[in-house]
Amino acid sequence: MQLTKHGHACVVLSDGDRRLVLDPGSLTEESAWAGASAVLITHEHFDHLDVGRTTQALAEDPALEVWTNRSVAEQLDGGSRVHVVGDGDAFTAAGFEVTAHGEHHAVIHPDVPTIRNTGFLVDGQVFHPGDALTAPGVAVPTLLLPLHAPWSKVSELVDYLREVAAPQAYAVHDGLLNEVGLQAIGGMVGEHGPGSPSTYHRLAPGESVQL
Repeated sequence: MQLTKHGHACVVLSDGDRRLVLDPGSLTEESAWAGASAVLITHEHFDHLDVGRTTQALAEDPALEVWTNRSVAEQLDGGSRVHVVGDGDAFTAAGFEVTAHGEHHAVIHPDVPTIRNTGFLVDGQVFHPGDALTAPGVAVPTLLLPLHAPWSKVSELVDYLREVAAPQAYAVHDGLLNEVGLQAIGGMVGEHGPGSPSTYHRLAPGESVQL
């Protein structure tokens, strides 16, 4: 399986001609959509969901399917090709075996309503939590770590890495950081921080790694 970063929260997992796109939001490069076989969307925030672009993709490719939670599905016009899933569900998307984990977005502030958020574990190999620090409760070889958000702080990220205990973690949700922020937070969750079981990596947009 190949993992390719496509800016901020979006990654593409590919195997041969199968391409599974996760969280292609409004900050995602157009290249993420090229050859998409299926799409997973964790929640409805603009940086994870681009309603117009997703609707366009569904219209352009009659074979394309989307799996997401109910809140997102209600915003998409895809008929039976938009599948509603939730915590504990298992399904196959573009030949990848996927399980859904978690129900809620992390709390931004007590006065801000909490929305649905569904994390996805793909082929038992890669876990994308969306905007939550959900521990899937099973072994995770590769964790996609939301590096920076209005709802997070570094101490929580370190504790999350320790809880999930994935051998390797790759940064996502980093589109709001400049180079100084990327180095500072990356250092704290990596080699200059208090320590975790995970080896931390960050891919540049468009960069790939073989898992």
